Amino acid sequence: MINKKVKNAQEALRGVQDSMTLMLGGFGLCGIPENAIQELLRLGVKNLTCISNNAGVDDFGIGLLLQKHQVKKMISSYVGENAEFERQLLSGELEVELLPQGTLAERIRAGGAGIPAFFTPAGYGTEVGEGKESREFNGKMYLMETWLKADFSFVKAWKGDTAGNLIYKGTARNFNPMMATAGNITVAEVEELVPAGELDPNMIHTPGIYVQCIFQGENYEKRIEKRTVKQE
Repeated sequence: MINKKVKNAQEALRGVQDSMTLMLGGFGLCGIPENAIQELLRLGVKNLTCISNNAGVDDFGIGLLLQKHQVKKMISSYVGENAEFERQLLSGELEVELLPQGTLAERIRAGGAGIPAFFTPAGYGTEVGEGKESREFNGKMYLMETWLKADFSFVKAWKGDTAGNLIYKGTARNFNPMMATAGNITVAEVEELVPAGELDPNMIHTPGIYVQCIFQGENYEKRIEKRTVKQE
């Protein structure tokens, strides 16, 4: 069995260059590849196209890459918590493709499954559909959407083994599993890394065949995107 363990994010991100397309998993600030993002900051790579459900917040997650102007284009669904994202979008500094959340997820899944295009009703008749092919099925109009793939996919899991098998916890299962299949190179960071064979095969969400390298992350902050507390 191939051992895909590497020492840290610095070793895992060798080969990342300017102008690449990157996928970054997670939902809000949950299940995001924090260590990989920090290494991207350290490397200083620029003109990146980032595919992620959201753009983090101003001082965390992908928001840190936006602050350093390392991102040329964002392909996202929800970006409402990031003032710097809004500023760059309105000023024309950042190219943005906003998609319905289900469409974004399915375009990524299609990329991993080798499906170049599919039809969905989401977005028909809105700005989302401008310039896209449409077709009628059973009396309803649908938009054609194309797959999304990336040079690197960065995913974060709760637990993984040295063969690259991954288990996600809770909301971290949003976007991470499909992104793991859609990258030419998939880098996984995990909270707990165990020897191959220790994970229950019935619990594995991402088979190791999709993962090229894996490392145990450190110093996870696990921030809350918007804290809501009960009023007494």
